[in-house]
Amino acid sequence: MATPISRRSVLAAGAGAAAGLALPGAAAQASRSSTKVRFTLGAETLDGGEQVTSVTLRTGRLGRVDPAGLTTGTFTVHAKATSPIPLAPGDLIFSEYDLDRTVTAARVGRDGDIVLDLAHAEGQIGGGTLGYIVSRGRNVQLDLVYTITQNSPVVVRGRPVTFTSFEQGRLSNPEVDAFSYHTSGSGMNYRLYSPSRHRHGRRPLVVWLHGGGEGGSLPDNYYDNETPLRANRGALGFATREAQHIFDGAYVVAPQSQSFWLEDGDRFAPQIRDIIRDVARRHPIDRDRISVVGCSNGGYMSLKMTVEYPDLFASSVPICGVVQSLQPGGGRQITDAELQAITTPTWLVTSRDDTTVPPEPNTVHAHDLIPGSLLTLYDNVTWDGHRFAGHWSWIYVARNDPRQNGLTVWQWMARQRA
Repeated sequence: MATPISRRSVLAAGAGAAAGLALPGAAAQASRSSTKVRFTLGAETLDGGEQVTSVTLRTGRLGRVDPAGLTTGTFTVHAKATSPIPLAPGDLIFSEYDLDRTVTAARVGRDGDIVLDLAHAEGQIGGGTLGYIVSRGRNVQLDLVYTITQNSPVVVRGRPVTFTSFEQGRLSNPEVDAFSYHTSGSGMNYRLYSPSRHRHGRRPLVVWLHGGGEGGSLPDNYYDNETPLRANRGALGFATREAQHIFDGAYVVAPQSQSFWLEDGDRFAPQIRDIIRDVARRHPIDRDRISVVGCSNGGYMSLKMTVEYPDLFASSVPICGVVQSLQPGGGRQITDAELQAITTPTWLVTSRDDTTVPPEPNTVHAHDLIPGSLLTLYDNVTWDGHRFAGHWSWIYVARNDPRQNGLTVWQWMARQRA
């Protein structure tokens, strides 16, 4: 007869693993697998950032699981998220948590594995994969420890089974994982999405420049090549089926600043250009169809790139970009003369309620000076019924919402030629 496992033995299993627990009455009747069940975390990048949305127990190899025996109470899922780097006394990090995740469904997936769907939503605490360290002004990828507790047996090959233990595996986000990892000769990290191989001929290239919170973190040299794709849908939007159809298959590159673009645009601009050149050498890129898009810090850097390299880009979409220094009494990051000299077709986007980068001295001012530029000025940032901070107007571009003269922003970009 199987002996129930104590909670003490569960805790002794170590971080990222937990022994399976059975209800006392059920344990006496259930057989147990002698192997650990490995599980993976499934994540999605929502408009407000990445969240863990499911847990997959890799049970398919053990035999057919009867779905009728699975309920939302069969397993309990506990999540703990902590900073990956030491914090100074008194420092704040937003989005750490230690709580039970609500299981909304328990089902058998296509591979015969048990999938536990987890409650998640924009703004919900306790599912995010990133934490924001206030003193550094940076997002970091949280250390995630998930603990699975089995509360009742599952039926495998017709027999009730209580698994002996669970071992945590990797975090999986198909959209993020579709971008390969690279580091340029100058040491700048970047991720690259390559279009479907069945497409032929030279393809467009979209360059996504992240916001200030997604660069490297100093002085601890935290530089992960992760946060630019996990913090928002900016780069991911251009890799969606809709975008790929509009662009007829586009490469998407997302460089990551070693700190933040505004720190030294003159130094970063050549590094970004070198990444573009390297990608264009290695892949069939149409050099007449290279676009640059960026938000906040990256909006500034988008403008900076078209100032420094007027013949490189077919189009530019600066989103809530910094033009006037955010420091009291500071000068212009992009001068009026530089704005007036921009020849790259430019579509600027921001929201009136942006209190981080006020629209009038930045986006609206740039629009007034850049010849022939377009401007989309939203009243606020609301998507699928959820209202976000006014600074997050990149959500609209990531969802292809801005439109003028019968064209959406992606359609407009796809038509431009250098």
